[in-house]
Amino acid sequence: MGADSRPDKRLVVAGHGPAAHRLVEAVRERDAAGTWTITVIGEEPRAAYDRVALTTHLEGADLAYPAHDGAVAVRTGERVTGIDRAARTVATSAGRAVPYDALVLATGSSPFVPPVEGGDLPGVFVYRTIDDLDAIRAYARGRTTGAVVGGGLLGLEAARAIQGLGLRSGVVEVAPWLMPRQLDEGGGAMLRRHIEALGMAVHAGTPMRALEAGEDGSVRRVVLEDGTVLDAEVVVFSAGIRPRDELARGCGLPVGERGGIVVDASCRTEDPAVFAIGECALVGGMVYGLVGPCFSMAEVVADRLLSPASTAVFEGADMSTKLKLMGVDVASFGDPFAGPEQGALGVTYTDPVAGVYKRLLVSDDARTLLGGVLVGDAESYGTLRAHVGGSLPGAPEQMLFGGTEAAGGDLPGATVICSCNNVTAEGIRCAVAECSLTDVAGVKDRTRAGTSCGSCVPLVKRILDAELTAAGIEVSKAICEHFDYSRAELFDIVRAGRVASFTQLVQEHGTGRGCDICKPAVASILASLGNGHILEGEQAALQDTNDHFLANLQKNGTYSVVPRVPGGEITPERLIVIGEVARDFGLYTKITGGQRIDLFGARVEQLPEIWRRLVEAGFESGHAYGKALRTVKSCVGSTWCRYGVQDSAAMAIRLEMRYRGLRAPHKLKSAVSGCARECAEAQSKDFGVIATEKGWNLYLGGNGGMRPRHADLFATDLTDEELLTCIDRFLMFYIRTADRLQRTAGWLESLDGGLDYLREVIVDDRLGICADLDAAMDRHVASYSDEWRDTLDDPERLRRFVSFVNAPQTPDPSIAFEVERDQIKPLPLEVKR
Repeated sequence: MGADSRPDKRLVVAGHGPAAHRLVEAVRERDAAGTWTITVIGEEPRAAYDRVALTTHLEGADLAYPAHDGAVAVRTGERVTGIDRAARTVATSAGRAVPYDALVLATGSSPFVPPVEGGDLPGVFVYRTIDDLDAIRAYARGRTTGAVVGGGLLGLEAARAIQGLGLRSGVVEVAPWLMPRQLDEGGGAMLRRHIEALGMAVHAGTPMRALEAGEDGSVRRVVLEDGTVLDAEVVVFSAGIRPRDELARGCGLPVGERGGIVVDASCRTEDPAVFAIGECALVGGMVYGLVGPCFSMAEVVADRLLSPASTAVFEGADMSTKLKLMGVDVASFGDPFAGPEQGALGVTYTDPVAGVYKRLLVSDDARTLLGGVLVGDAESYGTLRAHVGGSLPGAPEQMLFGGTEAAGGDLPGATVICSCNNVTAEGIRCAVAECSLTDVAGVKDRTRAGTSCGSCVPLVKRILDAELTAAGIEVSKAICEHFDYSRAELFDIVRAGRVASFTQLVQEHGTGRGCDICKPAVASILASLGNGHILEGEQAALQDTNDHFLANLQKNGTYSVVPRVPGGEITPERLIVIGEVARDFGLYTKITGGQRIDLFGARVEQLPEIWRRLVEAGFESGHAYGKALRTVKSCVGSTWCRYGVQDSAAMAIRLEMRYRGLRAPHKLKSAVSGCARECAEAQSKDFGVIATEKGWNLYLGGNGGMRPRHADLFATDLTDEELLTCIDRFLMFYIRTADRLQRTAGWLESLDGGLDYLREVIVDDRLGICADLDAAMDRHVASYSDEWRDTLDDPERLRRFVSFVNAPQTPDPSIAFEVERDQIKPLPLEVKR
């Protein structure tokens, strides 16, 4: 059934979830003549919202979609209870009879709760709506343990939410590994390692037998078929969905054997006036539970409603997915389970230390990409997914490590870039050309690409940049869609405008609420400019994981403690204090390559007491957790060594104490060698110093790591004061102008003119900013205050250092160790299980 010339066509939509919202928006965008009047009836007490981001509701996020215009009647808190197909009316829970010319069923799905003893006990919830989350949050107050039944996408999100409420949580999955619909066995095993390292127990491959009540009659334990008993005062079911097809059953429309309203490729039921879209629809024998296919169905029905001649059909969907689960990148694309029967060959890379698993499935001639799985590192997801079904742009092993990262202009036009909204590369290119788009926000607004899960945004930007470059247009260096400025420009805005908070910056110079790109970058800028303690007020919410607790998170959920040891020089008395602290708190100790002593294995609630003892002994934070100066390594120099020509240890200490706490776009490392023998390895550092008979040689822009770079010789035979002046200006110029997370090596290589230009700026004062750079460093030196000492003096900041919000002094029982070489080490995962 299509539209005709009558202006009184009545469209009724039963349900108001994401698919229904997209349908209404699509009809309104295309119905310029006002052919359809639209009524939406939704049983939730609120209008449609973003279910993909459901967990963020507990963090205060606003999930509401933009409201429909006034031409759409939205009835919330009301449910369609029946359909009279002959009269073409629907009955509602409010006693209304609403007529329709076209009816779209978008009733979604309901959570599947297995028929298990105790499933109806108080304390048992499902995880589907905002009301569900509010109920879980209210019930969790005062309780300490929880469990989630279901290890799929939503189940792991639920587990994260439970843990975020302060409960010790576990996951029960009947399949042999986590996320069995998206990941192969190797990917599921690697994801399990990550999840367990965060202190969450995983029980996979064992069905649940029953839920047992405690003395108060509410749920207290989960019992598995193998006899395992899990303590759980809150149990959340997220074990799959069932299509809401009861309206179709009630009016005699066909449904599938396992549920779902049967529709054809146009999403029409056997009644030409009734359509079904989203998770309630069974199309091609399949029910789709991802938002992308549901949106595609909505677009098809909108086309059919607006044009009698439309041939739009739903042709299936790309089931690829990329997300970040509890800080872990997880992605699958194409057919992640293709095997020899499909002529597939697998190329696998596993790094258990880094927690990375990558597997590509290619045709037997290794020319066509069939699918793949990425866990722990999904940076190449956009490029790989774009090439599914097509020729590989390089050898499979190169693709695994990003060695052939495709430019946006290299992708075939038919390549689906945004699977959520079915946007192709050609669609983006046409929008850029036809609408003169110059930024990602414009592309998103015009095409919807990147507006749902957001995983395609990096690839969208590459296509945009390629199109702009081809047209001779300067490519925007905006840090993200919320700011039309680069990091360097934002730095100047904050500095010149005396901006004191992220909220002020985004209100005055940006849009929206920010993202995980711009928030940490702005936090770094504010810290670089000495704008208060890193955990003060709003700044605390902007920080990366390690900064939240002023410590480095380790693989088993504990933290490391790294006191500053300038130049590696330490008195016996302080050595004894470190030893006593390590002994009393049962920590692992290691002398590092940076000439410090790291203490590993501290639980989060132990950190303040450990640091209290260290601060009382004269230690301060070594900033191993921050994008800041880490260490200045040194040899013993002329004081002890017969080859030394300058006092390298004294200079190293002077440099470290001068630049301690200096926040930067990336971590900074330095070293001072007392002679040309280079025992301190100064030429592999961001700034390195080597003694000469006349003074000091300064090297800039080196680094080790995966892509080592030898530092460049910047100046020779400098006096002490000349050396300090050069380093002062180098660091402050780098902090002002580098991109986010850009090391000094990459920054130096990106400078137009390279080392010669840098020399003109900070020695010859070509830009006239040297006095300003000098003053900025003077302010940093004068205002330095140890972050841990300040934290210990502030009861409000200390409140965050607890394992469980509801039980501040309770240690996390999932953290376990064994002894090796007379010291603790994390207990292997297979032993903990």
